[in-house]
Amino acid sequence: MAGTRTLSIIKPDATRRNLTGEINARLEKAGFRIIAQKRLRMDRAMAEKFYDVHKERSFFNDLCAFMSSDPIVVQVLECPGAVLRYRDIMGATNPANAQEGTIRKDFAESIEANSVHGSDSDENAAREISFFFSEMEIVG
Repeated sequence: MAGTRTLSIIKPDATRRNLTGEINARLEKAGFRIIAQKRLRMDRAMAEKFYDVHKERSFFNDLCAFMSSDPIVVQVLECPGAVLRYRDIMGATNPANAQEGTIRKDFAESIEANSVHGSDSDENAAREISFFFSEMEIVG
């Protein structure tokens, strides 16, 4: 199935609670193909580089500390309209505002520890995917 791509990160709060399989099962049931995946631990410098777009925001330091606190799972998802579709399945950034049945409503611990990250545009998806993966690692 051809489609567009988006980056998914299963965040430290979710990997710590062994939710990777359950989250991925939801994604596959929703029609996504996981075409690249790896588990890693970002160090502080890597987190700062990835979230550089937020460096002037008040939450930047806490975000980088959180994202480097435990392992994450980064993956490339593919399906038609992947960015918007994944954002719908993730739910609102603040789990208190997320719709029932979304990943963040069901699994998030807080607005920061909200279990998953997803790209917010096709352009950012391409940039974020290339941050973590070479083309050789993406197998469609």
